[in-house]
Amino acid sequence: MSGHSKWHNIRLQKGKADLERGKIFGKLSREITISAKHGGGSPDANPRLRLAIEKAKENSMPADNIKRAIQKGTGELASENYEEITYEGYGPSGVAVLVEVATDNRNRTVADIRHLFSKYGGNLGENGSVAWQFARKGVIEVPADGADEDTVMEAALEAGAEDFSRSGDTYEITTPAEELNKVQEALTSHNIRVSSAESEMVPQTTVQLEGDAARRMLKLMDALEDHDDVQHVAANFDIAENILQEQSA
Repeated sequence: MSGHSKWHNIRLQKGKADLERGKIFGKLSREITISAKHGGGSPDANPRLRLAIEKAKENSMPADNIKRAIQKGTGELASENYEEITYEGYGPSGVAVLVEVATDNRNRTVADIRHLFSKYGGNLGENGSVAWQFARKGVIEVPADGADEDTVMEAALEAGAEDFSRSGDTYEITTPAEELNKVQEALTSHNIRVSSAESEMVPQTTVQLEGDAARRMLKLMDALEDHDDVQHVAANFDIAENILQEQSA
């Protein structure tokens, strides 16, 4: 499991993702609306929308909110004209960072993102500067408690998963992006509980960070992930777990 993935899990487990509920719902609503706009309002025919709805339900988003977000995407209700943009930049010690946003004001958002990179020891880069260091993958997480490792691994690999690993109390399964739903459904059919299933930009190599550089990197990640317009952040750092725990406390 990459340093970024470990950080994300620790952040959630310890409540470090202390966004107020309204902000969380706002990010989820944008993803649902955009997914429905591009792929239609039926989750059965739109895998991206299905994943967005599942994530919304995991976060206890009310059914009426989900319905309205879908209707905004299909044009049944008025909606902001969100634009999807990926910004590329460098964190401390040259860590590659991808920031995926959904915004109705490109100028405001790019100014905010540039400021955050600068504030925490990084800089915003040009298009193509770091994207080559990542690949779009499906990432599935399964709680290890109560799930036999061999059973989970066999079910995942037979369904088309590329990689399987364990970190602490979580199994992480990596799939080709287009096989994410197939592998998730295979696990569910074996009565294996999936705690998370997302399409992510996964780094192909990592940069080991220590000390102040590690702490600045985690502050940058926090600031980016907390921004209203930011939907996803990917970075290729690896940081010792004791520092991750320290910063999330």
